[in-house]
Amino acid sequence: MKQTIPEKHRALSVRQPHAELILRREKKEEYRSFATKVGGLVYLYASLKCDADEFEYADVDPDKAPRGVIVGTVEITDCTGRPGNYAWHLANPVRFKKPLKSERQPQPSFWYAFKT
Repeated sequence: MKQTIPEKHRALSVRQPHAELILRREKKEEYRSFATKVGGLVYLYASLKCDADEFEYADVDPDKAPRGVIVGTVEITDCTGRPGNYAWHLANPVRFKKPLKSERQPQPSFWYAFKT
């Protein structure tokens, strides 16, 4: 069965194990040094880089955490905080049955993953 690609959305890059924690609904905020006005549904991209020292704390197996692929979607519902420390509020994560390869070069925060 072929997995269909949802509508054109931006992708958000997040390091593992944080991407996994978002999909598990255990991480509901993504902290960044800058605010965002982007809201709504975005792809969740598990970046190639990871936070290796946090896998044990997060109870995530580093050998089973996908990297370099789009692992699902999540909604950005709000952005709060102050300069240098912003919380992007996340809700309704959905894990893809099979991760997707991006058609475009991933970026550190938002980018369009597919050519449409």
